[in-house]
Amino acid sequence: MAAAGGARGCTSFQRRPGAGPRPPAVPGTRPSVRHGQLLLSSGLPSLDCVLGGGVAVGTLLLLEEDKYGLYSKLLFKYFLAEGVVCGHDLFIASAREHPDNILKELPAPLLDDTHQKELGDEAAAVKSEDFHDSMKIAWRYQNLPKMEASPTTYTKFGHYYDISKKMSPELCQSIKWHSFYLHEELSFEPKMKTCNMNNGYARLLQSIQRIISQEGFDGSDPQKKQRNVLRIGIQSLGSILWGDDICCSDTPEDTHSLTKFLYVLRGLLRKSLSACIITVPAHLIQNKAIMERVTNLSDVVVGLESFIGSERETNPLYKDYHGLVHVHQIPRLNSLICDVSDTKDLAFRLKRKLFTIEFKTSMGHGFSHLWIAHQLNNSF
Repeated sequence: MAAAGGARGCTSFQRRPGAGPRPPAVPGTRPSVRHGQLLLSSGLPSLDCVLGGGVAVGTLLLLEEDKYGLYSKLLFKYFLAEGVVCGHDLFIASAREHPDNILKELPAPLLDDTHQKELGDEAAAVKSEDFHDSMKIAWRYQNLPKMEASPTTYTKFGHYYDISKKMSPELCQSIKWHSFYLHEELSFEPKMKTCNMNNGYARLLQSIQRIISQEGFDGSDPQKKQRNVLRIGIQSLGSILWGDDICCSDTPEDTHSLTKFLYVLRGLLRKSLSACIITVPAHLIQNKAIMERVTNLSDVVVGLESFIGSERETNPLYKDYHGLVHVHQIPRLNSLICDVSDTKDLAFRLKRKLFTIEFKTSMGHGFSHLWIAHQLNNSF
């Protein structure tokens, strides 16, 4: 790159003639302004804001399921739906629900102006709340441009979805996807056990490694096809359906299968153009040492706490919300340790069409929409 004087003494940078062609951009990704790592959207722009801009390619997002698994399934589908909209390849693994059914239940994207009318009063209510909350922050922020809570205000990185509608079959069929249904996989081939790992985890690792290698996500054959990202989604890992007993006892017989699986999986992700989301029933894992090891082997750890059946369900402070979001760690890439999010007080609400994550202001005036936080962060 060569520097050249611009208008009014400004410095501009021009590409040298012999610098060679730029590498092709990967659809649905953008580089991080913090560390230059390639990011992709989680499918929920407010969650991207909490995670520092999105999910880094080559990392593992661990989602601790809520008690009844209602909201973790929704975020799981958001991640996959974003992959469909961006044209990414998908790998869906489950031991409970068939991947075909998961793909059919993905929420419909809001891609153009015509969908703004479908949001109706919900979008208007979000805008109104944003305005009142912004008045509580600080006077020096009042002249900042207003950010609307509508699909068209964001760029192509990150989309909004209508959870009251299902994604069209034509859109789902437009991308390449792979499935892993444990019950089918176990019935096809005889039992196998690798590195003292249970049969289900060993087969899952074998399938992921095969897809990464055969489809060229490891960069082994760059001329094979256009660069793309593989989104991996694994549902309820660690549950008894996967043949694991860590959710059944405080002293399980098989204490290392899950951690060995995550160790190998993390190595595969680091060496490939892929990203993975895993949901884990953390509230059922009684051995805290196992859960601590699982956390340490993940890059991003987000927990969902539902208000269903708890005292907070009737607490007036949380009357408009359905649960809390706990960001336990975010990745500090190329380092041995992870960062901890500065934002502690996070809550989520589920409306008829919208799912939002909001944060509690330091002034104690309730929760404010993360779109405001995103606006303030981008102003500095």
